[in-house]
Amino acid sequence: MEFKRLFTQREAESALPLVRQIVADVLETARRIREGEEGSAELAGLQAELEEMGCFYKDWNFSVGLVDFPAEVDGETVFLCWRSDENELAWYHPIEEGYQGRRPLPRTSPV
Repeated sequence: MEFKRLFTQREAESALPLVRQIVADVLETARRIREGEEGSAELAGLQAELEEMGCFYKDWNFSVGLVDFPAEVDGETVFLCWRSDENELAWYHPIEEGYQGRRPLPRTSPV
């Protein structure tokens, strides 16, 4: 699987303030759409903004705001996994396992 970029843990953490704001906007826009307001184009634009950064929005129920950052942990390409209700980036999962396979980031990881 090809990705635009692989993040280090530090790079993903540095991107979190902007990602956090974009995800808040995604969740607010989704709420407005559920209430019958327009916003589909805005929602698509926000998701595209995350993808332009190199990460992916994964919460299609628009309930918690889940974002994956392609990275490498212990020589394996994985997703660093962050939810909008988490204060920091602390989880990852193998790409093929998805969210259900979340594991704590190793403390000594060079990501």
